[in-house]
Amino acid sequence: MNKKRLINAITFAITLLFLLTTAYAAEKEKKIKLNVPICFSTELPGLGTTISWIAKRIETASAGSLKMKIYEPNKLVAPFEILDSVSTGKVNAGYSVSGYWAGKISAAPIFSAIPFGPEAGEMLAWLYYGNGLKLYQEMYNANKYNVKVLVCGIIAPESSGWFSKPINTPEDIKGLRIRFYGLGGQVMEKLGASVSLLPGGEIFPALEKKALDATEFSTPAIDERLGFYKVAKYNYFPGWHQQATVFELLINKDVWNQMSKHQQTVIEILCKAATMDSFAYTEAIQSKAMKENVEKRGVRNMYWSKEMLNAYKKAWDEVVAEQSAKDPFFKKVWDDVSAFRADYKMWQTYGFLPRPEPPK
Repeated sequence: MNKKRLINAITFAITLLFLLTTAYAAEKEKKIKLNVPICFSTELPGLGTTISWIAKRIETASAGSLKMKIYEPNKLVAPFEILDSVSTGKVNAGYSVSGYWAGKISAAPIFSAIPFGPEAGEMLAWLYYGNGLKLYQEMYNANKYNVKVLVCGIIAPESSGWFSKPINTPEDIKGLRIRFYGLGGQVMEKLGASVSLLPGGEIFPALEKKALDATEFSTPAIDERLGFYKVAKYNYFPGWHQQATVFELLINKDVWNQMSKHQQTVIEILCKAATMDSFAYTEAIQSKAMKENVEKRGVRNMYWSKEMLNAYKKAWDEVVAEQSAKDPFFKKVWDDVSAFRADYKMWQTYGFLPRPEPPK
């Protein structure tokens, strides 16, 4: 037998052995169906499509021992009730962003998006190879939530809002009724805005009825689906509040602990793969949406002035100081991510090309 045939034979034998072992393991495993309410529609690219990507592959990847059924927002559980529902066992899993739990856990938003914080690569580095994921799970454990958390998707970055008129100075923020997410929302409050956090499906009606003056939600390709351009023509960049947005798959801890090591590994691998896919996919589709907004919808893509970015940064520093003083766990996480970023800084400084100058 020549060398090529030998290698092919060995490869075939290893593959066959893996398939037989997996099939045998799956036969002996308890079959588990994950019923997953989600907080974003599966029509929204990178928000709802990511968990759908997993649902389409989990049965094959687990050799039939795992299945997943997705429930659109409010079909099984309301978006803001997902954490409690998974923890109590009302449902055995859920898909969301940690910032939605800010009213329950003040440190929660820091695991989904950090103003003026890490971009996607740096954020994933901290989560996977720093202390991020460890602290993420510690947060839920310390607050008595019976959940296993997995990072399961990332997009970067978002736009920072849709406005009906230009915002030229910090004074223009005062009194503005705006939907704004997470820690960035606290920054807007510092500048005098009236901030609310509405689920995606409720934003457009609020804008249309003038209950809101402005909103941020996500990336241009996602915002396009929600029609914000119909009622607000000034789309501002960069998304200083969300340079990276992380999504979470929550699994009831009792259910997670009942899974075999094989089943847990399948879910972990699929979540990592889905995280890569969500980032690549959403990066690929933004320019088209931005161009069409300008050419077909009369939108103006605006870039924040240095004065406005400095005002946002100053207000963010105040939010950090206040939150760290009030919540020891917030301070613990903030100190950790700050130390990671300080160490990362040398690579960031030397490793990347300069950014193009922003438009005038």
